[in-house]
Amino acid sequence: MNEIVKQIAGMMEGTTTEPSAPDMVNHPPHYTSGGIECIDAIRAATKGLTGFVGYCVGNIIKYLWRFSRKNGVEDLEKAKWYLDRLIADRREG
Repeated sequence: MNEIVKQIAGMMEGTTTEPSAPDMVNHPPHYTSGGIECIDAIRAATKGLTGFVGYCVGNIIKYLWRFSRKNGVEDLEKAKWYLDRLIADRREG
């Protein structure tokens, strides 16, 4: 609502305020939902994991987190790919 008030005030003064674009580097909208950022959830979920295992788990979370806001089924397939690699690694290991 404040943004609308600013825009109306700007029109009255002869200037307009454009809504700010999302910060696609530091806080992209497909990673910031539900009151927590994906990177914080990954940090918590991978605490104590190292190397390849931590990498795979982080990517699985990342792709599951954003699938409904970015690439849909493609992100689900990427999460599955990392999960399959992690499973294979654990069986070999």
